[in-house]
Amino acid sequence: MKREFEIFAAAGIPHPCCVPGRRRAAQLDESKGLSAARVRVTDGSAVDMVKLDDGPFLMGTDSEEGFPDDGEGPIRKIQLDAFYIDKFAVTNEQFGEFVTATGYRTESERLGWSFVFQGHIPQERYQELVVATVPGASWWCRVNGADWKHPEGPDSSIDTRLQHPATHMSWNDAQAYCIWAGKRLPTEAEWEFAARGGFEQKTYPWGDELTPENRHLCNIWQGIFPLVDSGEDGYAGPAPVNAFPANGYGLHNITGNTWEWCSDWFDSASHLTATRSNPVGPPRGAAKVMKGGSYLCHASYCNRYRVAARTSNTPDSATTNIGFRCVRDI
Repeated sequence: MKREFEIFAAAGIPHPCCVPGRRRAAQLDESKGLSAARVRVTDGSAVDMVKLDDGPFLMGTDSEEGFPDDGEGPIRKIQLDAFYIDKFAVTNEQFGEFVTATGYRTESERLGWSFVFQGHIPQERYQELVVATVPGASWWCRVNGADWKHPEGPDSSIDTRLQHPATHMSWNDAQAYCIWAGKRLPTEAEWEFAARGGFEQKTYPWGDELTPENRHLCNIWQGIFPLVDSGEDGYAGPAPVNAFPANGYGLHNITGNTWEWCSDWFDSASHLTATRSNPVGPPRGAAKVMKGGSYLCHASYCNRYRVAARTSNTPDSATTNIGFRCVRDI
């Protein structure tokens, strides 16, 4: 091997083992270009936002708890610029202000239906409300008249839930709100940095134990999924956005409660050839990244309430456990 290096060196050519593949190099160049060209948004109010300073953090996980096919690993060092992030997920009250100001109609409203968890549909109206269930995930029911104002269907209301997260939010709905508010959706890297709350490589925003000293610190499923949610954490559905203690950066309910949209297109491997400075995800895709898990997550099938966990959905998809929070640049 030493002789091979000497031959290549004498010819002024790097040894092949030290040369990245052309496709890999092209992907890295594209990722750097996307990062450099990212749109910076500074118009929105910083009220109820937290400023996070620039710096590095370790993103991802190599833990056996993770889902390798999701692309959670490997652990990599990421450098981010400073940014502001909402302390809370966008509430029904806030989204209502946007709708009043603009007349915006969500995708679920325009379609006339959305997905609702089976346990939240009134049994006496089950057959009337339910159009169909999702193959392979029968707990999701396609409900006529379900939308952000009617989370469980036309007989439900948000009148007593103004401080709950706005749900039935598609990525496109969230994007529309962000533009109106002078903000933007977080990149996946920004979201994970913020969710970690200053800890390095901890499983949850507060450490490695899910329920330290038997305290519930997020809203997830307890019991037998999808049949019985015992609600030991105090909730068997969405909780108010400030229901649980903040993490080390002052962010509430950053895991559990509702999934939160990120700006990135989802890919399980693109981060392997992505820039490590302000990554913004791949340039194209079929689905957008979601982070944080929800009140329907349970260790028996989906422990994606871990900060490194990730999943995705198409930009037009909406359910009763998807919401969002915003960021803005400094």
